[in-house]
Amino acid sequence: MRKVIELTIAGVKCELELCKVSDKLDIAAFILFDSVDVTVAAGKQLLERVPDFDVILTPEAKSIPLAYEMARVSGKPYVVIRKGTKVYMTNPVCVDVRSITTDRVQKLYLGETDVERLKGKRILVVDDVISTGETLLAIEQLVDQIGGEVVANCAVLAEGDAAERDDIIFLEKLPLFFK
Repeated sequence: MRKVIELTIAGVKCELELCKVSDKLDIAAFILFDSVDVTVAAGKQLLERVPDFDVILTPEAKSIPLAYEMARVSGKPYVVIRKGTKVYMTNPVCVDVRSITTDRVQKLYLGETDVERLKGKRILVVDDVISTGETLLAIEQLVDQIGGEVVANCAVLAEGDAAERDDIIFLEKLPLFFK
């Protein structure tokens, strides 16, 4: 039987399916790929809340449509941190990250061209959901390595304890579901 919760995000009603993470924990799956109305509305609201920035930076994940929309509206460029190297990525820099939704340690990469686009810039980190903060920490380490400055971290949703943090900008709280 499919379990869902209802949540209103940026004025748009959504149904989020509950997914088992462990025998003791379920999380609500928030998938921006199939929700253009939420992506547009959330991007607009987040842009109203963030400080001035030069470039949007997002991990290669469900946040890409949000970063694109925020770049389109703001007129600022965006860069995607890749989860693997590509043939066009010369001299990549890399950090390790472990996310709550991934069963293994991942690597995040930026190629030389993107490093040059970010070096010395005020960077807005955009994600779909912030939970443990491990991805943000890895991104901040990567930005520090390349000589950029993270001016803010933002997401549509803050999950669990992340909603109590004062160093992120988010639109709604997303509870964890303990069994």
